[in-house]
Amino acid sequence: METNRFETFFDAIIAIVITVLVLKIPQPASPTLSAVLDLHTMYIAYLISFLILYNLWYANHNLFGLVETIDNTTLWIYGMMTFVISLIPYFTIWLANNPNSIAAETMFGVIFIVTHILNTLATKAVYRSNPYNTNLREINHDSYYMNLPLILIIIGFILTYSGYAQGIYYACLISIVLWVLIGRLIRRGHDGN
Repeated sequence: METNRFETFFDAIIAIVITVLVLKIPQPASPTLSAVLDLHTMYIAYLISFLILYNLWYANHNLFGLVETIDNTTLWIYGMMTFVISLIPYFTIWLANNPNSIAAETMFGVIFIVTHILNTLATKAVYRSNPYNTNLREINHDSYYMNLPLILIIIGFILTYSGYAQGIYYACLISIVLWVLIGRLIRRGHDGN
């Protein structure tokens, strides 16, 4: 399958999920700075989720700029990833409304982990479906640095289940920033900038 139609579909899903996510943020109770600051957990949860979604879009935009076709395996993996990312607004709001809930933390962390794993599998599937693409071979997506965000989330799980209720929450924040930086470094190494 040519990637143009798929890219349009994936872009639309990301845009819809981000729109739903921002619409779930409540208005401050009053027009004061204090009321705005009372929603700080909502804003941080939104930031984490937005960065996850934006990073997925940006990484896939760059990846699909290098390929022209994908196979059915790739489509199925992206289909699963689309399902998982459609759940991000639900679990983001649950976490933002219950920042000390281990259940909310756990589900938020699980969504992050599953998204990261599916993105890794999807990238590898794109590589396999384009074995002769020299542009793809030049990019090192097999770098062990790509697993650092996953390791940080696991540390967050350990912290949360050891007594620090917001361990996963903060691990997700640090992980997504790290995920963005690692992606930039890999692309910079490929572009030679």
